[in-house]
Amino acid sequence: MSSDPPEPSSAPSGLRLDAALQLLLQSGRELPGRDDPAWLQAVLDALCDLSSRDALTGLANRRQFELALAREIDRVARAGEPVLLLMVDIDHFKRVNDVHGHLVGDRVIQAVASRLTECVRPMDTVARYGGEEFAIILPNCPPTFGHAVAERIRGSIEQQPATTEAGVPIRVTISLGAAFAPQWVRSTVPLWLARADRQLYRAKAGGRNRTCLEQMPDSQVSAEEKSLLLSFSQYDFEFE
Repeated sequence: MSSDPPEPSSAPSGLRLDAALQLLLQSGRELPGRDDPAWLQAVLDALCDLSSRDALTGLANRRQFELALAREIDRVARAGEPVLLLMVDIDHFKRVNDVHGHLVGDRVIQAVASRLTECVRPMDTVARYGGEEFAIILPNCPPTFGHAVAERIRGSIEQQPATTEAGVPIRVTISLGAAFAPQWVRSTVPLWLARADRQLYRAKAGGRNRTCLEQMPDSQVSAEEKSLLLSFSQYDFEFE
């Protein structure tokens, strides 16, 4: 029997390191040298971060946003902390693409993403939800401040036009829909999103470039949320 070591497989069964490094290079990520003991961990960390980011804007992507939203739902249920969800849509974005082309459309999306980030706190989550739609999670946002925060964001976008590569200004406005998760109730991601989406629809139907916020006293706990509340209460009681 031969004692020679087995030949390495030519078909990688795990991480395709060459493809991963090329992807990180294209994204502009900087890594330590290969002789650095932390090199492999840096590669893995960079890939994890890349998988949670939108490629065009660098914001959190939809998957990462929904994970963050689920964490906030847990916080609201356990601590009753007020958390505001904003759904943001660029007004008449199709017109931008039709008139100026998709490359300019991408510049508009990037400009809006940058300004949204400038308008919020480091603790807040800004995500590109899809297309020209964004989502913002604002933890520890008291209901009395909700509308003012949303209006500040809307006004900031309106006051700073985007530009084409030639420097031609493009007026950009956004519509916002906002909703708080019911406090002390374990809601779900789809239910909370639906509340904010209804307000976004109201804002767009009302003429765009405006904010519609679901008022806390008007927030109704749905039948599904009541069922979740009862099931968790029973679970907690059984283990007391």
